[in-house]
Amino acid sequence: MKRLLSFLLRRTKKEPVPGFYGLGIAPKLLETLDKLKFKEPTPIQKQAIPIACEGKDLVGIAQTGTGKTLAFAIPMIQTLAAKPGKGLVLVPTRELAQQVNEVFHIFAPKMGMASVCLIGGESMSRQLADLRKKPRIIIATPGRLLDHMEHGAVRLNDVHMAVLDEADRMLDMGFMPQIERVLRAVPKQRQTMLFSATIPDEVMRLAGGYMKLPIRIEVARSGTAAEHVIQEVYVVTKGMRPALLSKLLDKYWGTVLLFVRTRHDAATVTRFLREIGHNAAEIHSDRTQAQRNQALEGFKSGKYRILVATDIAARGIDVTGIELVVNYGLPDDDDNYIHRIGRTGRAGHGGRAVSLVAPEEEGELRNIERLMQKQLPIVTHPDIPEAKFGSVPPMERMKRYKAGPPSQSKALPAGFRMRRPSYKRK
Repeated sequence: MKRLLSFLLRRTKKEPVPGFYGLGIAPKLLETLDKLKFKEPTPIQKQAIPIACEGKDLVGIAQTGTGKTLAFAIPMIQTLAAKPGKGLVLVPTRELAQQVNEVFHIFAPKMGMASVCLIGGESMSRQLADLRKKPRIIIATPGRLLDHMEHGAVRLNDVHMAVLDEADRMLDMGFMPQIERVLRAVPKQRQTMLFSATIPDEVMRLAGGYMKLPIRIEVARSGTAAEHVIQEVYVVTKGMRPALLSKLLDKYWGTVLLFVRTRHDAATVTRFLREIGHNAAEIHSDRTQAQRNQALEGFKSGKYRILVATDIAARGIDVTGIELVVNYGLPDDDDNYIHRIGRTGRAGHGGRAVSLVAPEEEGELRNIERLMQKQLPIVTHPDIPEAKFGSVPPMERMKRYKAGPPSQSKALPAGFRMRRPSYKRK
C-alpha cells in the first residue's frame, strides 16, 4: 500500500517547466522567444510575467540589464490581443523609448498589432503619420506625449494597460506633474505596472496614488549594485584625472562607458580622448537626436570604443558587453551610482567600475557606501600621485558628510534608503 501511494504521488507531482513555458505566455510569443533563442527567463521576467498576465498591478524593483522590458512587453501584447484598447509605456529618455520600441517591434506583429514611439527631437509630422495608422501600443516620453495630446492627436480614454518604466529616473528628472496629467487622462479601470531600479519615497507615493493593491516584486534589494561588478575607487585631484584616465584606458581593454556630470565635461573629456588617440563619442542633451543616435549606434557597432555620457542621456543606453564603466567624478545623486555601474556586469558576465574621486567628494562617496551598505576599495596607480581625503576644509566636509562612517550604519529595510544631507551643489 505504501509503495502504491508513493508511486501515485510521484506520478501526480508537477515537474518544473523549463524556460518560458509555464509562465502563461501565448504560443505565438513562445515561438518567437524560441526563434530568438531566449532559453531562460531572468528573475524579474519569471516573477512578473505570470502576475501581469493575470491582470494585476505590480511594482517591479530590479537593476538595469535584468530584462525588465520583456517582463512588461509580453504581458501587454498578450493582454491587448484578447481585449480592445491601447497600451501605454512611459519612459524618461528618448534612447530608452527607442530601445523599448525595438522590443515591441519584434513581438507585437506576431499578435497582429503595431507600436509607435513618440519622443522629442524627431519630426512631429512623421509621428502624426504613424498615429494615423492607429497603433495599439504607444511608447513615449512624457513631454512629447503631452504635445500630441494637446494637439488632439492622441487620446488615452481607451488605455487598458499603462507601464511606468524607470519610474525613479522620471521623478528625478522632474516629470511628476506630466506623469500625473497622463495618468488622470487614462481610465481608472486599467492595469498599471511600475518598474524601477530604486524605490525612493516619491515612487511609493506614485504607486499608492495611482495603482490598485500592487504586488511588489524585488529581485535585488533596493540600493544594491550588480553582483558581478568589481568596484574600485581612485582618490585623485581633478587636475590629475586626465592623466589617470589615460593610464586606465591603456590598462583595460574592451568597450568603455564613461560618465560625467555635465554637458561641458562631456565635450571636454571627449575632446581629450580623441587627442590622445581614442575613438570616442559623446551623448548628452546638447546633441541633436540624430547625433545621439549616431553615437549610440557607433558604440554598439564598435566604431567607438568609448562613449562619454551624462546621467540623463545614458539612462536609455542598453548595450551588452560593456567591460568598463568609468565614473569621471561621482554623480549628483547617490542612486545614479547604482544605475551607472549597472551598465556592466550584465547577464552574469563580469564587469569593472572605476571611480575617479576628488578629495572634496569624500561626502558623496560615504553616502554611496551607506546606500550600498558596503565599503568600496580604494586603490592607487604607481604613476599617479595619490590624493588624500581630509584635505577639504573641516566646515565644508561637515556640510557634505554629516553621518557616521559606513561601518556604523545599520542595515535598512528593503525599499528604504538613507537620504543624503542637502547642500548647495557646485
